[in-house]
Formats: sequence, structure tokens, C-alpha cells
Amino acid sequence: MWKPDRTTKKPLYQQIVDYLERRISYGELPPGSLLPSERKLAEQLGVNRSTIIQAYEELRASGLVESTVGSGTRVSLTKWGIAPKHTPNWRSYTDGGTFLPNLPLMRRIREVLRNGEKLIDLASGELSPDLFPNSIIHTLLQQDPFQEYLGYDDPQGYYPLRSALTSFLLQHHNMNTTESSVLITSGSQQSLYLITQCLLSPGDAVAIEDPSYSYSLPMFQSAGLRIFRLPVYNNGIEPDDIVKLYRQHRIRMIFLNPNYHNPTGTTLDPAKRVQLLDIASKLGIPIVEDDPFSLTSFEGVPPVTLKSMDTDGLVLYIGSLSKIAASGLRIGWMIAPQSVVKRLSDARQQMDFGLSIVSQWLAERLLRSPQFDLHITKLRHALEQKQQLMVNALTDILRDKVTFTPPQGGLNLWCKINLKIDDSKLLEEAIKRGVVFVPGSVYGSEQGYVRLSFAKPHVDEIGAGIAGLAHALKRY
Repeated sequence: MWKPDRTTKKPLYQQIVDYLERRISYGELPPGSLLPSERKLAEQLGVNRSTIIQAYEELRASGLVESTVGSGTRVSLTKWGIAPKHTPNWRSYTDGGTFLPNLPLMRRIREVLRNGEKLIDLASGELSPDLFPNSIIHTLLQQDPFQEYLGYDDPQGYYPLRSALTSFLLQHHNMNTTESSVLITSGSQQSLYLITQCLLSPGDAVAIEDPSYSYSLPMFQSAGLRIFRLPVYNNGIEPDDIVKLYRQHRIRMIFLNPNYHNPTGTTLDPAKRVQLLDIASKLGIPIVEDDPFSLTSFEGVPPVTLKSMDTDGLVLYIGSLSKIAASGLRIGWMIAPQSVVKRLSDARQQMDFGLSIVSQWLAERLLRSPQFDLHITKLRHALEQKQQLMVNALTDILRDKVTFTPPQGGLNLWCKINLKIDDSKLLEEAIKRGVVFVPGSVYGSEQGYVRLSFAKPHVDEIGAGIAGLAHALKRY
């Protein structure tokens, strides 16, 4: 995000005028584009509102923008009185299309994090930089320089990486698979996107946990799917609920996150797993198992995956390196029947001709490195410590105002605020106090729940973050 330079003699308002003039002249802000409100732009640029008022007055005087009470400030349809050429009505395009935008609260969270404001981030579901395996990667790059072919690779993914994954999944999850059943993706969300776009049709009914991370992804609605809820209890969903949904709506697919569920942190009971697979087999319904967190198990032994129990080819298994190594590597995988892999790899090739060979090459070396198991062990200990710091802070500061059950793995705490609140208003109060979190309504929950991530903030920030949330709640 551009910011005015306070070290120069040029007035701040004039720098803002010049910046907006450039964006208008470059076509980044076509005629009719709505500019941010004075208050919002002042927040983004870190200046007083009076500075923005002065800048907008200058732009209005030059004829570049027009302001209308109740409608805000827009780029003029005519520049300095010159009749415009036929500029496309970009708003009609951006408001159209079949792929829906992110939820407003998610856009707001990403906006404040992207603007570079000094915030304690209890919202992002990713690791803090000190938990990345940087030293291992640095050593790998020194010891084994990249010398691979730089052309288009197999659309199914770099074969050595698929081979490394078969060994990795067998070692950590007792999962038997072959390279031909592995599809490399850019992460779990691309895997889900391919499934919703290629294996399902508009109007199909699917079952999704309630609450669920999937509710924060508009891709399900964009695909025209009918979504039906599976309530999540203390030990996961109730498999019998699937039978009811099937009878009522003929659901065609089940989406589950059974290990350290996002956002609640619950783990599906072992007996329920057996029952779930039996029901899915009898009804012929595939299960999508999203499993990003199981290797974060604080006890060192990850919960059993549905895929490792699957003997009927029911489960499409999704994993990634984002939550256990580094989100920036953009490496995920799907384990599926070969017919499914073939269909999805064909679709993925149409999208991007495959992933970067460099990141796949590096991921393969990382998974095969004897240091990676040590990294996972250190990661578990660090996450457990961070969770305990957050638990202590919540207990000491908010006490009976919040209720939660700490999971034995994952990156998040799911908390119920024991007061009547409005999600969006509480979020805004928290942002003012330098803290950002994810309201529970983003995940389909009723008002009054929040997801607090302990993975991204530094250990020294967790207590301050909870204190900021407490002040926001008190102010609200």
C-alpha cells in the first residue's frame, strides 16, 4: 500500500493528489470509479482526515473527481472537460461473473492486515515466520543446487515429489498409496476448487460441517451447490445426520475436517469414523477429508485419518505444507482414485499448466530431509506453548466472559463470548485497539463466537492481543 513520504518538503495532501492523478491517468481508476471515503483513506494512508479533505478538494477543482452527497467521491466521467472515449463499465463486470467475492468480514480482515497496520494478528491461520523451516531450506539449497528442467512439468505434479509424498504419508499416517493416485496442487483451497468445479454440478447437494471453514469460501456457492449442515459436537459430527440429509436431499458429497477441526478444534471420535465410513459406503457417497492439522498433534501421535481406514475408495484426501512448514511454498496434495486424479489434473492444466517446478523440487527435498521430522517435533512444542499462553491470558483477563475447550493440536481456539455481541462491531473495536480476529459468523456460526489463532503472533504478542480483545469487548 502506497504511503506519503513524510521526509520530503512536498505537502502530504499534494503527494496524495499526485498519487491519485497517476492512478487515474494509468487507467487503474477508470471514469466512474468510487474512491474511498475521507475517513477510510485517512486510515489507510496514516494521515489526518483534514489532509484527505484538502486532497479531494484539489482533485475536484481540477475536474478529476466529483462528489455527491450520499454517493461519495468518484472519478469524473469527463477529465478536465474532455469527452471520454468509450471506457468499459468495469463495475458491471466486477459485479458480474459466477465466482463470488469473499465475505465482507473476511475482506475487511485482509484489508487491514494488507495495509501494513501494526496489528496483533489473531486471525491468520498460518505459522509465524520463526516456525518456518528456513534453516533446513537454506541448507538444502546450499548442498544441492537446483538443476532440474525448467519447462512445463507433468500436470499431475513433479514425480519425485509425488514419490516422496507416498513415503511421507505411509510414515506419518499409515496411508498406502502410489504416485499415480497423487495430484500436486497449490494448496488445500485449489484442491477444493477443483473438486467443486469438476466433480459436482450446479444444483448438487453437499454436506458440510457446521460451523466450518468451508463457509468462509464462496467457491461452494459460486459452483451453484446446495449446502446442508452437519452440526459439530464435542466429538465431531453425528454420522446418522448424513443418513437424514441423504433421505431428504440426496446429498452427493460430504466435506469434513475431522482432525483438529477448523474452527472448533474438535476431533472426530474413532467409533464415529467407523460408522461414518460404513454409512458412506452403503449410500455410495464420497467423503472429502481436509487434513491440514493432524501432524500438529501435541501428543506427537496424529489422529488416524479417514483415508487410512478407507478400503472402498470413498475418501478424497487433501493435505498441504501450509500449516506444518510454510504457506509460501504453495504445495498441497490430493490422494484420490486414478480416474479422479486424471480428470482433475486435466482441469488444472487448463488453469495454469502446472505448478512451479522450483517449489515442487524444494518440497521434495524438504520431505525427504532427515531434519524435517525434527522440525515437526519443534513445531508441535512451539504451538503447544503458544496455545497455553493464550489459554492463560483468556483465563486471567476475560475469565467468565469467554468459554472454550483447548484442543490437543491445530492452530486455533474456538471461543464463545458469554455476552450478546455484534460480530462486525466487536471486530471494528478490536481493530481500533490493534487486534484482529475472525468472527464466528464467517464460519456459519451464530453471533457470539470468535476464532483466535495462536500460530501467527509472536509469543510476546499473545497476552497483549487478548488484552486488546478484552478492551474492545468492554468498550463494545
